[in-house]
Amino acid sequence: MKYRKLGTTDINVSVICLGTMTWGEQNSETEAFEQMNYAFEEGINFFDAAEIYPVMPRKETYGKTEEIIGNWINQYGKRDKIILATKIASKSEGLEWIREGKDKIGFDKKNMNAAVNASLKRLKTDYIDLYQLHWPERKVPLFGKLDFQYDPYDTDWETIEGVLGNLNDLIIAGKIRNVGLSNETPWGTMKFLQVSKEKKLPRMMSIQNVYSLVNRVFDIANSEVALRENCGLLAYSPLAGGRITGKYLNGAQPKNTRYTLWPSRFSRHATERGDRAISKYLELAKKYNLTPAKMANAFVNDRPFVTSNIIGATTMEQLKENIDSINVNLSDEILKEIEEIHSFDPNPCV
Repeated sequence: MKYRKLGTTDINVSVICLGTMTWGEQNSETEAFEQMNYAFEEGINFFDAAEIYPVMPRKETYGKTEEIIGNWINQYGKRDKIILATKIASKSEGLEWIREGKDKIGFDKKNMNAAVNASLKRLKTDYIDLYQLHWPERKVPLFGKLDFQYDPYDTDWETIEGVLGNLNDLIIAGKIRNVGLSNETPWGTMKFLQVSKEKKLPRMMSIQNVYSLVNRVFDIANSEVALRENCGLLAYSPLAGGRITGKYLNGAQPKNTRYTLWPSRFSRHATERGDRAISKYLELAKKYNLTPAKMANAFVNDRPFVTSNIIGATTMEQLKENIDSINVNLSDEILKEIEEIHSFDPNPCV
């Protein structure tokens, strides 16, 4: 395994991060334990969760993923050997069961204290290594949208100084150690970093956004921020929800997969343009005797602004293949051909 520093900390996190959002829905606790044990044995020390996991988020399974991780920590006693990340939810439709409801969840002190305390209890730990804001409270393009639409009446969100102050209180209390962003914009990232510096408040150490061969929107502006400000990307959906493997092409609907179970929830990657690009990447992988998953993950692993690549799997075969991508070095020739495919139709899956 390879390791990189998390932001400006002295923490070394594995370049492959174990994503957990299927645990408690598509995967049982037994299967999740098998994944965690194998990943740990392979040198992965970085686990990423969220209070709303598993996906699809619903009242009946809310927090189940964190509970499974907590049970694993309790059984195997490896808490001090892993870097544990989780996230606090923000305003969103369809999350009425979280605290006081979809319009009242956010990053104010009351919500943040409640969210952290509940996560700590489920995770069976005294502290969280990286606490992330799952998505902004303010209105920004999210989950498949690109264009920012300014709303002058969008003022019902905690100020950035207020959010950092609330996080600082949690750090002082020993409940969290570092903080990060997720699904954030370049403006948001820079603003958090600016206020942090000016007010001597906690510094955002990472930004967790979508990134894959078919969605490289992060390249456009966020990548410069990540590199120049030492706030690296934790890349999620490196296989575009598994679509880059080709298993959904020609209308295929494999059993127990997210696009089969919840097609509307993951429509951001299910596009005709995306399928055309994926077909080209499949041919490229075959040409160089690579599996599509290994090629796609290896590309993400080696991007200069990436701190860690968050993989996910529902089977051990998938997990092993994804982790083994750390041993793949893409040649200049294959990278050139990847760029040719990308330039023909940039970001077909947003």
